[in-house]
Amino acid sequence: MKAIELINVSKFFQDGDQTIEALKPTNFSVNDGEFVAIVGPSGSGKSTFLTLSGGLQSPSQGEVRVKGQAFSSLKEKDRAKRRFQEIGFILQASNLIPYLTVKDQLRLVDKIQGHSQAAYAQDLFQELGVDHLLNKYPADLSGGERQRVAIARALYPKPTIILADEPTASLDSQRAFEVVNILDRESKEKNKAIIMVTHDTRLIKHCDRVFEMRDGVLEESR
Repeated sequence: MKAIELINVSKFFQDGDQTIEALKPTNFSVNDGEFVAIVGPSGSGKSTFLTLSGGLQSPSQGEVRVKGQAFSSLKEKDRAKRRFQEIGFILQASNLIPYLTVKDQLRLVDKIQGHSQAAYAQDLFQELGVDHLLNKYPADLSGGERQRVAIARALYPKPTIILADEPTASLDSQRAFEVVNILDRESKEKNKAIIMVTHDTRLIKHCDRVFEMRDGVLEESR
């Protein structure tokens, strides 16, 4: 099944009298169980593509569908509910809640979902090497530690789709490869659709398909 589908999607921004075409008309889909990479230079439109795919912003033209159903055309409240049910985001800025400890970042998800997954949380923390940081606050963590906690939080609700924007940017090479291996397992073993935006072409060997973004144009390169 197509987990996410973009149908003739484009995005424009106004900069004074000038119209900036951040994403030119794009057709794209990723299937359940597929791990896709998007590469390209800074400012090429990769992050715009990812936020449109995840419903964090709306397309200027075209339609985004999730699991075969309308998504981008939903009202914001309905779109947010669908996002929480289906999509996990790993963003460049870790977006951790500053007044919650590491363990409470995931407990908040428990409260929203109405059930606890304590054993799964511990497994995630151990797998990502942050199980010794559970009582620390985001301000007490290094950039790499914050990113790994953010990855744990994104995976914890067990989303069917993961959208990752430079998920390894703050990590050393060893941790970066470990994170990509985790994403690959999430895709293959749990049938999740994953789109990973990255500058690091060393990380794409596990990906089923690779696309390149240049000047708002997305083309499959592998």
